[in-house]
Amino acid sequence: QFVSDAQREIPRAFDSDDYARRQREVLTEIGGRRDKLFEELQQFAVANSFTIQMTQTGIATIPTINNQPIPNEAYGLLPETQRQEIEKHGKLVQERLGATMRQARQLEREAAERIVALDRDVTLFAIGPLLHELRERYDGVDEVRHYIDAVQEDVLANYGEFRVPDSMATPDPAQAAALQMQAGRRAEYLARYQVNVLIDNSGTHGAPVISERNPTYYNLIGRMDYRSMFGTMITDFREIKPGALHRANGGLLVLHATDILRQPFAWEALKRALLCREIRIEHMGEQLSMVPVATLRPEPIPLDIKVILIGSSMLYQALYAADEDFAELFKVKADFAPDMTWNDENVGHYVAFISRHIRDNDLRHLDRVAVARIIEHGARLREDRRKLSARMLEIANVLTEASYWAGKAGREIVSAEDVNHAIDMKVYRSNLIEERVHEMLTDGTIDVETTGKRVGQINGIAVLSLGDYAFGQPSRISARVALGSGEVESVEREIKLSGPVHAKGFLILTGYLHGQYGQEAPLAIRSTITFEQSYDEVEGDSASSVELYALLSAIGDIPLRQSIAVTGSVDQYGKVQAVGGVTDKIEGFFKVCRSLGLTGEQGVIIPATNVPSLMLSDEVVTAVEAGQFHIWSARTIDEGIEMLTGIPAGRRDANGEYPPESVHGRVVARLRHYAAQAHAFAATRTAALATSDDGAQPVAAQDPSAAS
Repeated sequence: QFVSDAQREIPRAFDSDDYARRQREVLTEIGGRRDKLFEELQQFAVANSFTIQMTQTGIATIPTINNQPIPNEAYGLLPETQRQEIEKHGKLVQERLGATMRQARQLEREAAERIVALDRDVTLFAIGPLLHELRERYDGVDEVRHYIDAVQEDVLANYGEFRVPDSMATPDPAQAAALQMQAGRRAEYLARYQVNVLIDNSGTHGAPVISERNPTYYNLIGRMDYRSMFGTMITDFREIKPGALHRANGGLLVLHATDILRQPFAWEALKRALLCREIRIEHMGEQLSMVPVATLRPEPIPLDIKVILIGSSMLYQALYAADEDFAELFKVKADFAPDMTWNDENVGHYVAFISRHIRDNDLRHLDRVAVARIIEHGARLREDRRKLSARMLEIANVLTEASYWAGKAGREIVSAEDVNHAIDMKVYRSNLIEERVHEMLTDGTIDVETTGKRVGQINGIAVLSLGDYAFGQPSRISARVALGSGEVESVEREIKLSGPVHAKGFLILTGYLHGQYGQEAPLAIRSTITFEQSYDEVEGDSASSVELYALLSAIGDIPLRQSIAVTGSVDQYGKVQAVGGVTDKIEGFFKVCRSLGLTGEQGVIIPATNVPSLMLSDEVVTAVEAGQFHIWSARTIDEGIEMLTGIPAGRRDANGEYPPESVHGRVVARLRHYAAQAHAFAATRTAALATSDDGAQPVAAQDPSAAS
């Protein structure tokens, strides 16, 4: 607005009669003084027999006789003495002429300075009230007042750019083109008085809250754009663009840690801004130590901001350990739980989220049963019927898809059937691998038995995770026992297909075995345990109790029910511990049993501490209620082995002996048998070695064919 007003007021001031009069007075005064100088010069020249004449090449001094110029041809006929006298006076006249010219130029400079001073006075008279209004508006803001003073000085120094009015028309095309170019140049010049408003929070209520999902270097600290002019890339203050730090200055900036860490120089730029408490817009080339180019260097902007960094606990720990500035800059850590307690208050929050998502995305509303089904799905996502999942994005996806299927069916209200269909379709889009594995399980490609009894063989259950989908897969685990010196080997561990957690669980079950049965004497067995038809890495300890059951069965020669699958980890004292993915494991074994034929004897043994985690499908619940499928819980190995064998685990009597027909009794008996066999073998070997020491040779050693 100021520039527009100045373009109007300044030409008007210069077109005034007062300006013309004052300019005329200056020029008249200077012109009179100049005329007087040349008049005095002429008088001096005449007194020295010279005259001053103006020529095309400048001012000439011409000698005279009787006030008449001497022709060139006559000058050569003059006596020598007279010519010398003329030359003498000519030097004096030339010196006076030089002095006069210097005085004349001084007068011209004085005239120019006075005209400039007059023009500045007139310009100031025109813009003074405009600037005075701005100064009053921003009174107390020193930076703005300094800027207004600088604008005033710049306008006074370049008032000529304002003297020509904008509306100048001419019928001459050449003049019109020239005026158009002049107007373009003038507009480009006047742009320097524009204000580049980086951030306008005048319409913001409260502190700004900015979430930047693409925190590149320039998106954070701002940038300087360039434009092409006559084949050259140029920039000026109008091309300065703000970044997220500018938009959030005085408020909150929300960033995702993984997003900013992926961007070159962005993390360092953020730290530098927070540590220095200022935003400095710089070209990225300066960070790369490239050859510097002439460019703008905007003044740093004071920074007052709170940054909220969102990321995983693992990433927080990595940054805390690797970046010494991280702990100083991000002092407050807040952990967000992945779930919430299933109570009336949080159900209300769930319902509020459902309502808000439907309203914001123009979806169909849900009936009461559908809302209840969504809440149940939230508990299933958490795998705990006491909790609700806080993964609201997955809930939102189900709501969106359920609304679609309701519309597809011609319903305006989403029902529980639509919610179930949305959940089932998500599974259908993700479970191709599960279908292929299930097909191999049912056609016998992968050998799993769900009926009968076997010694040293049991059904474990693994969980295969496919990112957004996981399913349970039964896996046959077998154990074999022979004479040895207490070795318990895992085939997967020996060939390095065992992860560290599985290896730990296996060593724990070995500790249980030695602690339970190795108090009287060392175990004289060698056992191997493996996951049959498993060729991928095995990780986790959820099968450690299962491996222990198979090992006890193999040692005691006790058949195990193949209709039961088992999951759960174990400690060194035989306590069964909770594991993850119990719901997926139960449903995975149920699907296999259903395909091979439900007998009413099949089921799954889970840790007792996992019972609250169950959120089973309606199909499994119906089968359990009908007695076609079973779910048992076990707190200890003793409880589990009794379910698998139908034989009491057994307790030691006063003499420390187990009942002979109990599981532990049969295991101890077999271990004693192995110990006796080992002792007999050792005695025979000792006798053979003693005979060898007396000089006798073993028969096999005397037989060349046997030796070979």
